[in-house]
Amino acid sequence: MKDQTDMRRGGLADGARALTPLLLAVVPFGLVLGVTAASSPAGGLLGIATSPIIFAGAAQLVTVQLLGTDTSVFVVIITALVINVRHLMYSAAMAPHFSEWPRRSRFLLPYLLTDQAFALSMLRYETTDDPVYKRWFFVGAGLGLWLPWQLATIAGVVLGAQIPESLGLGFAIPLVFLVLLIPVVQTRPGLVAAIVGGVGAVAAGEAPYGLGLVIGALLGVAAGVAVERLGEP
Repeated sequence: MKDQTDMRRGGLADGARALTPLLLAVVPFGLVLGVTAASSPAGGLLGIATSPIIFAGAAQLVTVQLLGTDTSVFVVIITALVINVRHLMYSAAMAPHFSEWPRRSRFLLPYLLTDQAFALSMLRYETTDDPVYKRWFFVGAGLGLWLPWQLATIAGVVLGAQIPESLGLGFAIPLVFLVLLIPVVQTRPGLVAAIVGGVGAVAAGEAPYGLGLVIGALLGVAAGVAVERLGEP
């Protein structure tokens, strides 16, 4: 029993600790969302509500922007789903690990699945087989992002126009995804995919419906696969 308690505490602390450096990009992104919501016809309260309900930065930002226009709710929902389609791949990759966990955890913990929690957890799972530690590492990483994200969104709404444009918080959106690449780029195809995907996401930053990230991801995957095939004998 003591071993399991130690695994829980260790996993929870390690997950939160691993996530902490990524907050340098996540917090500005949350401020961007809050500021956008505060200046949108959709209103700050809706912007704050999207954080606990949707809990997916890019999808939240686009949702707030579209709800402030005459866009139909159906189009808003479809757009948010398209932006988050990558979570289907995350879920498939994590399914074998979730299958080791209690039934309640398998139903509740997917709520905490984010790009950051996924990347950090999959990297850590390469070095451990203990299901208790893996579960609580994921919880630590998930909660380590959830609370700062809620606070950053609220701060953005409350501060609103008081945050000067000179801060250039717009950099935070692509930066959130670029920093995820640092610990996982270990091969030449991976490095090429990271560079092409990052450049593509930044270049397509003005794409409609927030699809710049999706475009960058597709370009990165295509470049990585191409380099890998060229390197085959």
